[in-house]
Amino acid sequence: MFTGIVQGTALIKSIEKKDLLSRINIEFPEKALDKVAHGASIAINGTCLTVSEFTDNTASFDVMMETLRVTNLSLLAAGAIVNFERAAKFGDEIGGHLLSGHIHTTVEVSSVEKTENNCIINFKVPAEWTKYILPKGFVAVNGCSLTVGEVANNEFNVYLIPETLDITTFGSTTAGDVINLEVDHQTQTIVDTIERLGLKIERD
Repeated sequence: MFTGIVQGTALIKSIEKKDLLSRINIEFPEKALDKVAHGASIAINGTCLTVSEFTDNTASFDVMMETLRVTNLSLLAAGAIVNFERAAKFGDEIGGHLLSGHIHTTVEVSSVEKTENNCIINFKVPAEWTKYILPKGFVAVNGCSLTVGEVANNEFNVYLIPETLDITTFGSTTAGDVINLEVDHQTQTIVDTIERLGLKIERD
């Protein structure tokens, strides 16, 4: 379980392609892996991965083909920067919203608008997932819990403050980037239940 509060960025050191999986080796900031253990869960770009091996500042993850297919992890190469979050513990403050780390799909950045004090990023969404994205609702993009701004024509946007830009990869995001999306599970459950009842959700 994760909260969507990204704890920082990490560096892809190398990727070893094996039969039906890839081993991704990642270097983390100092002390980011304190008390980590084999089998621990860490979200990389919002994707829940299991620690296979580790040292003081590096950890390795075996990523199955299905995960590579659904997420943007298949696009990574040595030298890439990723968001990370350690798994939440009981008693932790939940500053974002509860996430599973199971990515639903990827979205493409259609535009980035930067002003003096914030940044607006617009995303193109596969049509089948737009019903789960509602204005002022929650989504996680590359593991970052954000409030949805406007939704229209298979697109939505988010507004990012300087702090978010500083501690995540979004400070260098550009149009055309492929981003992992996890929709809010409560919203998904409500929408699916309404549809099973034969009702419709009215959008503004």
